[in-house]
Amino acid sequence: MDCALESRNASLLILAAAVAAIGGAWIYESLGYLPCELCYKERIPYYAAFALAPLAAFTAQMGRERLARAAFLLMALIFAGNAILSLYHSGVEWKVFAGPSDCSGPLSTASSVAEFMKQLQTTKVVRCDEPNLWIFGLTLANWNVAISAALAALAGYAGWARRP
Repeated sequence: MDCALESRNASLLILAAAVAAIGGAWIYESLGYLPCELCYKERIPYYAAFALAPLAAFTAQMGRERLARAAFLLMALIFAGNAILSLYHSGVEWKVFAGPSDCSGPLSTASSVAEFMKQLQTTKVVRCDEPNLWIFGLTLANWNVAISAALAALAGYAGWARRP
């Protein structure tokens, strides 16, 4: 099979997964489920794939093998890092790890009722250690571990399998 065709297929699959993940996240938000701070960070690799996947396909099609390899390997590193971040987030949800203080630390107490009312009006904290959606027994962070690891493997394979 032509190397450029393989690269295009891999990059289209990565791009489709990124679009599905971000689209799903936006739908999830539109239904009233607010993401926590870690969830927002876990979206970054998908946004990066919006640029890197087409770049990898285009450069492979143009015969720029080194640039295509670099784009795929960068995606592999980014998604591998995201799998690790999602694994950490899963551990926070399972209470194995302490989460970031801004989304799983102790709630601060107000010194007065007026201050408490002010906090209620200005603060909306979504806790990282309390998942609000389970799909087939797994949280979104759990699913993101598997999805990110699979995308890292696909991008890594596409990058290492580059042939001149």
